[in-house]
Amino acid sequence: MDVLTSEQRSRNMAAIKGVNTRPELVVRRMLHSRGFRFRLHRKDLPGRPDIVLPKYKSVVFVNGCFWHQHAGCKFAGKPISREEYWNSKLARNMARDADNISKLTELGWRVIVVWECELRDADTVATRLANCLKQCA
Repeated sequence: MDVLTSEQRSRNMAAIKGVNTRPELVVRRMLHSRGFRFRLHRKDLPGRPDIVLPKYKSVVFVNGCFWHQHAGCKFAGKPISREEYWNSKLARNMARDADNISKLTELGWRVIVVWECELRDADTVATRLANCLKQCA
């Protein structure tokens, strides 16, 4: 049973942003401070990647652990209420992610996924991103 009224829950869910989220801004700052230049949310690419680095033919998705169901992550728990709804919604998100990654790979793009929980150790993520991108150069 939800502790919030339906109006409160609706307002809460409506406030969740899809772009320019805090984890996304952290990754953008990381890349920019290391000299990488990028574009944001290109609509002409499958899945509208969060960060696009055309020079490196690479895209970065910054995924929330809950919304994209990060396997084995403690932040990827499923809600207790309306289980059927949430199970199907989160399964659709995961299927859409896999489809978009597949399409981008077929188009010749390198896909890098950064999970929200990984940003707790930002230095490791920054090093991983830099290494991946430098291999492309």
